Amino acid sequence: MAGSIPASPTASASVGAAAAPRRLRNVSPAAEAWRRFRRHRLAVIGLGVLTVMVLMVVFGPLVWKVAINDIDFTSRLHTPTTSHPFGTDDLGQDIFARMLYGGRISLAVGLAAMLMALLVGVTIGAIAGISRGAVDAALMWVTDLFLSLPQLPLLLILIYLFRDALKAAFGPEVGVFILIVLVIGGFRWMPVARLVRAQFFSLREKEFVEAARALGASVPRQVIRHILPNSLGPVIVAGTIDVAAAITAESTLSFLGLGFPPDIPTWGRILYDAKEYLDIAPHWALFPGTAVFLAVMCINFVGDGLRDALDPRRVL
Repeated sequence: MAGSIPASPTASASVGAAAAPRRLRNVSPAAEAWRRFRRHRLAVIGLGVLTVMVLMVVFGPLVWKVAINDIDFTSRLHTPTTSHPFGTDDLGQDIFARMLYGGRISLAVGLAAMLMALLVGVTIGAIAGISRGAVDAALMWVTDLFLSLPQLPLLLILIYLFRDALKAAFGPEVGVFILIVLVIGGFRWMPVARLVRAQFFSLREKEFVEAARALGASVPRQVIRHILPNSLGPVIVAGTIDVAAAITAESTLSFLGLGFPPDIPTWGRILYDAKEYLDIAPHWALFPGTAVFLAVMCINFVGDGLRDALDPRRVL
């Protein structure tokens, strides 16, 4: 048209840039989950404290070379000093050295019991979720049966019945460790099984599973390649909670005198030994009690962070 003013190059460029589709960042699911996790401050703090505790119990005995069973009656019930940072017990043994050694056992019990609970729970939940019908009903009946059992009395009875046999077969430390892991893990798989079953019920009707089924994928392939990987987020969160519960259960059993023997210190066993001296040596129970509290609290914080990070419906 006559008299029209031509558009400037700058304006044309800006219009073209606005009309061009915006490029989206190619962020992997792991990177996105880590970004979400870092937004959860308590989870990051809990992960940091937990990492420090693990490093201390793993490498601490290599640096603090004090024998856990060295008896010195001249140093009985001493308060914390530079030579004994956490004080001494009624036999003059260094509480700090015993806690470093016992932390390995307490954390290992929690991790091993969690792995056992996840293995049993995921297997039963997956079979129930993919089978349905009579198999599903039978497995859920067994799950409900275990959920209805009083756990603490059964834990005490089973440990009392089989502790001596496993001690004789594997030695006092390994035998008690195996028994406690089997007993605690054997009573922690039921919530995981129900969770996995619900995830399978939901995922087996999704479009990508139906597409794999239409392409001729077998049931095991559908489970291993498509359904199970997409249900691991809630399972990981449940696993962190199981670690905290297993540490608490081991401490409870040791505090009741049915855990590890006195010459194998765990945080719960140290608390059990300190219960008669709370009025004259409160430091003896303070430090192991604080360690159990911090470990359980930090693991729960990490579990909360993982729940937020692995749930795509939550906006952080």
